[in-house]
Amino acid sequence: MRDKFCTFSPSMRDFSYLCKKIADMIADELFANMERLMKHISSDYKRYMYSVLPWNNRLTGLVGPRGVGKTTMVLQYILEHKQEGMHLYVTADSTFFTTHTLVELADEFEKNGGTNLYIDEIHKYPEWSRELKEIYDLHPGLKVFFTGSSVLDILKGEADLSRRALVYTMQGMSFREYLGLFHQIEVPAYSLNQILANEASIPGVDHPLPLFRDYLSRGYYPFSNEEGFAMRMQQIVMLTVENDIPLYADMRVSTARKIKHMLTIIAQLAPYKPSYESLAGEVGVSKNNIADYLLYLEKAGMIGLLRDDTGGMRGLGKMEKIYVDNPNLMMALAEGVPNIGNLRETFFYNQMRVNNDVVSSKQSDSQSVNTHLRREAETKASVRLPTSPTASSPKTT
Repeated sequence: MRDKFCTFSPSMRDFSYLCKKIADMIADELFANMERLMKHISSDYKRYMYSVLPWNNRLTGLVGPRGVGKTTMVLQYILEHKQEGMHLYVTADSTFFTTHTLVELADEFEKNGGTNLYIDEIHKYPEWSRELKEIYDLHPGLKVFFTGSSVLDILKGEADLSRRALVYTMQGMSFREYLGLFHQIEVPAYSLNQILANEASIPGVDHPLPLFRDYLSRGYYPFSNEEGFAMRMQQIVMLTVENDIPLYADMRVSTARKIKHMLTIIAQLAPYKPSYESLAGEVGVSKNNIADYLLYLEKAGMIGLLRDDTGGMRGLGKMEKIYVDNPNLMMALAEGVPNIGNLRETFFYNQMRVNNDVVSSKQSDSQSVNTHLRREAETKASVRLPTSPTASSPKTT
């Protein structure tokens, strides 16, 4: 691999020393890091997005919450296609970028035969949007794939990439994926109508409830079987709230801590319809800031906001209910074991929103049920199917 990075374009002869230095670093450092990571990657099981993503598109992005397996999936693709062209995987927080830019890397990589460049955690690179735009415009033969935090906004950067990049969103594992990855039980994808009609089955499993309970507690994340799961969950929360959100919103650390406090309060009550005024009072912030803070937490994959169907073109209807993003996170944040009905409701909302626009129903029978059933009945989720699949809402799971 190193030999391919020891030739230089005649047009760059005045900068041959600089080019050689960059080429040597690519060969010695970046390729070595990629090879080291791929030694620990298994291709036995692939997440649902693997077959959905257009890997050969010129500029493709994959965003999603921390811990859902974005990096693993990228490395799986490289491992299976390493004989097709020249692939290079880098992380945007690599020490390489303390003295070099993404544009320099892309330029040198393509000049020496590079075909596919993968940039992980792009949100950690200060001018990511401007340089990705420049790479796209200057290197039409180079395929660039980047991953980032779910708070990444391609419209928010210095350069608008919306007309150049296809950006997909990846969520955590479904119960079906949990069965496949952790128990080697292959189950086809069923539609909601099939499930409601009792047409779904799990081959070879007579009693699925124990498996489902385990999924609710620790099956949403691909690292669930690794040691220190509870600690890893706390780290995801800390890094998301104290690093990713402040980076996106350009906020102070003190504000991030207040958002973390707000998340803790929500976790004790969700799913519920909050009062902005009371929530602001408990957190110690202005009521006017609550809507923004909730949106940050939603984009970061910490909570889900159930809205009504009055959103119009922007899709931002009136908020009817707050959920913790997924049952695993709910159990990690809650004090004690959450109510099983709340866990199941959170699971339903979480899974339905992957491919569908989930909105609150205008009809509710909450006034006609007993108090102990009020929480499950007060807001019924109605599923509004998209008219056509989009990049951020893939058709299959």
